[in-house]
Amino acid sequence: MTTADRSEGRFSYEGLDRIIHERARLSVLTSLVAHPKGLPFPDLKRLCRLTDGNLSRHLAVLSEADLVSLEKRFAQNRSQTICRLTAVGRRRFIGYLGVLEQVVRDAAEAAERGPESGVRGLDPATKTA
Repeated sequence: MTTADRSEGRFSYEGLDRIIHERARLSVLTSLVAHPKGLPFPDLKRLCRLTDGNLSRHLAVLSEADLVSLEKRFAQNRSQTICRLTAVGRRRFIGYLGVLEQVVRDAAEAAERGPESGVRGLDPATKTA
């Protein structure tokens, strides 16, 4: 075991924001970061493969955390909701991606060392963690 592996909490990744980390919300935020001007609700629903109710619930969680803004307006005599990433949401998402990149680097390093290195938990052939 290396010195770095011995340090407490080495693989705890506190920056993996629980609000962002959920699959559907990660999908929503990834879609919105790729569309800085925002997306209409139906387009976001299609990109994320979510139902109306499911997307609405995840947007409510993200909105409550100030990660997204929801703007209601009328277009062609129909109400339309435009979803956008907030400045806070963008910063938190970029920070989250940095932590996720570290997870990938750490996992790749551990996999390269292999099971003979004495690091347990990342080798699928061993059942212990």
